[in-house]
Amino acid sequence: MNTEQKHIPVLLDAVINALGDINGKTIIDCTFGAGGYSRAFLERGAHVIAFDRDPNVVSDAKNLNDKYGDRFTFIPKTFSHVADIDMTVDAIVFDLGISSMQIDVPERGFSFRADAPLDMRMSQDGITASEFIAQKSVPELANVLRMYGDVKKANILARAIKENAPKTTFELRDLIHNPKDVAPVFQALRIAVNDEMGELEQALDAVPELLKPGGKCICVTFHSIEDRIVKNTFRTWTSAPGDPRIPTIERAPFDIIKTALPTDEELKNNSRARSAHMRGAIKRTENEMESV
Repeated sequence: MNTEQKHIPVLLDAVINALGDINGKTIIDCTFGAGGYSRAFLERGAHVIAFDRDPNVVSDAKNLNDKYGDRFTFIPKTFSHVADIDMTVDAIVFDLGISSMQIDVPERGFSFRADAPLDMRMSQDGITASEFIAQKSVPELANVLRMYGDVKKANILARAIKENAPKTTFELRDLIHNPKDVAPVFQALRIAVNDEMGELEQALDAVPELLKPGGKCICVTFHSIEDRIVKNTFRTWTSAPGDPRIPTIERAPFDIIKTALPTDEELKNNSRARSAHMRGAIKRTENEMESV
């Protein structure tokens, strides 16, 4: 799948500005997708290690490998496997949420705009969304809808979904009487099927040990759930150790990098950017840790 021409990376300029000069540096791109971030990093002289669970991106990854050789390494796994990297790096970047190319392929079952099997698997492995529904109880489904979609009448809707056991995207869509709930329900099931929040939490746990002093973690989020996880994680990293009520001379291990939102020009050219939010944190150097 050659997506180089149609996919527009969100907040790319902001990410590049936050990273600064990356020539000769090593960056982990945790969400390869169509390769927009990785390509931009490689064009600026970086070495890139990229992760993605989606088998449909392998051809794009091979194209970059053919062009950049050993400066580019692709790992076809979920980004929680970043914890397996046995080296320190200069930056780790996450472009979270669903890829536009996944939505644009109807048979993947992510979109309610085309009728297709209710799949939603990013890796095309494991249980589908319809199988997930079959395995869960009404209270479990209601919790998923409430937690990941902020659906107001989650119990009623969960019961209808469970009783009707939809097998296609249109069957699920037609069970949702309030049009405003359609997108949140699809989002909630997709997040649960792919364990997106669990993946994010595991990956972020590994970041501090993977970054060199002065290294940066950049996250682009698209909805409040993942943004809250990133924000709270960064708050932990940038808080001094110990009891906050007791004065300490120890410094927090990270500093916050200025956040960024899409510009008006980007919003005009890329509708996917409308909910995007970039957050970043930089690991202090030894000298910064020692100074007070």
